[in-house]
Amino acid sequence: MNLKNLNRSTKSNIITFGIVIGFYLLIQILSAAGMVTNSFAGQLVPICAYVVMAVSLNLTVGMLGELSLGHAGFMSVGAFAGTLVWVTLYDTAFPKPAALLLAFVVGGVVAGIFGFLVGIPVLRLSGDYLAIVTLAFGEIVKNFMNACNLGIDSKGLHFSLKDTASLNLDADGKVLINGAMGITGIKKASTFTIGIVLVIITLAVIINLVNSRAGRAITSIRDNEIAARSVGIPITKYKLMAFVTSAVFAGMAGVLYSLNYSSLVAKKFDYNTSILILVFVVLGGIGNLRGSVIAATVLTVLPELLRSMNDYRMLIYAIVLIVVMIFNQSPQMIAMRKRLTARFRKDAAGKAPKKNKKEAA
Repeated sequence: MNLKNLNRSTKSNIITFGIVIGFYLLIQILSAAGMVTNSFAGQLVPICAYVVMAVSLNLTVGMLGELSLGHAGFMSVGAFAGTLVWVTLYDTAFPKPAALLLAFVVGGVVAGIFGFLVGIPVLRLSGDYLAIVTLAFGEIVKNFMNACNLGIDSKGLHFSLKDTASLNLDADGKVLINGAMGITGIKKASTFTIGIVLVIITLAVIINLVNSRAGRAITSIRDNEIAARSVGIPITKYKLMAFVTSAVFAGMAGVLYSLNYSSLVAKKFDYNTSILILVFVVLGGIGNLRGSVIAATVLTVLPELLRSMNDYRMLIYAIVLIVVMIFNQSPQMIAMRKRLTARFRKDAAGKAPKKNKKEAA
């Protein structure tokens, strides 16, 4: 494939996929050589989950231009739905690969349904109001799951917001969700390979959506909603499309994250998680999918790498965040990067003819 014949967008997408695949191959090589520590190996699946979360949130924040602080809520809904499917089917004759695939599908679908239900009233708002309502959604989900008790026996499902004793299960009954303790006894199923596959699927779907006719309609709504409405673009339809798509992949990321541990509790998906994902999006560049991938990876690994510095660890982490923010958002830095890029392209264009003359001679 000749990269010179491709447009800038296609080149950028190829580089993004190349970074993801290259990272996967590098980890496999280092793992085979015994150079990957147990601590870092334990972070690989969460890294993939956070990358999917950051890329999917960038669709709402970067492409649609709406500030959402409830992404952890969709992650939580998908995680609990998918994990319930996995826990229920694991001890049956249902094939394990099919059960795992079904868990991801159910997690994504349930999160998408919640995204649709929340999006219908919420997307009529904008700015701070939208952020506040989506934040409230995430907190409602967390508090509801903390109080939720769910069990199953020969009579079917039993639900209670009090305690497990109120479920009145038969002797053969099984508690699926135990209030604040969540789901326990989960058989781990998530792997780094599954995580990378989910990252690639997420990037492929969102990149194709952004470059499609619907994607151009979404970005036009971000740039000027009044102008988009005046030319007949259905605002609600495309806002819901972006919001629901973002929620679906957040739900799948939740399943990937939850099946990496033996227990699942709602407090893992609190307000701080939503803010963390938003930090990934902002530092990687709003609307920049490749930046979201890199930022989510680096900022997930960085605190662990700085753990040996004890008291100075979070100070250094904060300084890195500030420096990256200045580099990405400062008008002076943006102008400098544009000048350097233009000079590089000019030099490359100037060298090409000379090379051709020598070859012709």
